[in-house]
Amino acid sequence: MLVREEEQLDAVKTEIFDILVGYEDERTLEEKRTQSQRLLNARRAIEQRREERELSSYFNEEDWFE
Repeated sequence: MLVREEEQLDAVKTEIFDILVGYEDERTLEEKRTQSQRLLNARRAIEQRREERELSSYFNEEDWFE
C-alpha cells in the first residue's frame, strides 16, 4: 500500500515539475517576444527619424509659400 501511494506521489511530483518547467518556458518565450517587439519599434523609430531629417532638407516650409 505504501509503495502505491509513493508511486502516485512521484507521478504528482513529476506532473507539477512539468507544469512549472512549461510555465518557465512560456514566460521566457513571452519575454523574448516582448524584447523583440521593443527592438523592432526602436529600429522603426530610428529609421523614421533618419527619413524625416533627410526629407526636411528637401522640403523647406518657407519655400512652399513663395
